[in-house]
Amino acid sequence: MLLLQFSTSHYCRKARLALGYKRIPYQVENLTPGIHILKLKPLTGLTTIPVLLPQKTGEPQAVADSTRIFKYLEIYQPDPPIIPTDTTQQTQAWLLEDWLDESIGTATRFVYYHFRAGEGKSIDPSLFSQLVINIVRRQYGITPATVELASQRLETAMDVLSYWQTQPYLVGDRLSVADIAAAALLSPLALIPHYRHTYPWLFERIVTIHSSCGETLPPGLSPR
Repeated sequence: MLLLQFSTSHYCRKARLALGYKRIPYQVENLTPGIHILKLKPLTGLTTIPVLLPQKTGEPQAVADSTRIFKYLEIYQPDPPIIPTDTTQQTQAWLLEDWLDESIGTATRFVYYHFRAGEGKSIDPSLFSQLVINIVRRQYGITPATVELASQRLETAMDVLSYWQTQPYLVGDRLSVADIAAAALLSPLALIPHYRHTYPWLFERIVTIHSSCGETLPPGLSPR
């Protein structure tokens, strides 16, 4: 299998965690933002990543979107499962995954790139890095006002996910799409001191889930 991705995308990290948890061998191809459209459009009709290419006879040519990748992998290799068998828990897990995907992942992007353009500029002050950050900020409309709204969404997310402080899984008694989505989509916050200091339990769970999935830890959590 081949995963088309941006190396820094937390949505692509989401797909890698699922592939790793299921112990499915795969390779990655890192695309260049902007130019990536030339490769993706003919494959999916879309311009978003990640895109998984199963590269096997009888399988789809391409599976676009991290949520669709979750669903495809569960059919392709059911064990170990990432979707609960209990129907009520299935609903809970998918609701959390959708909320994290559509709302919290976006909020993370806004707060992270705002930080990297300001207090976190020293992480990589190179001209190229700051150019990319400013392009992303313009592309998504990242302003102080939208960052404030995103910060409020993240505070709500911490309340919802605080279940992790006392229980290892967000739904049921094993890892699910909800845990994988949360661990991936909140991982960029590891570089921001406020979140590291205020929510240590969050990053403990992110580290544990990455270990379970055999995935390299995100920046800010890698051992020195």
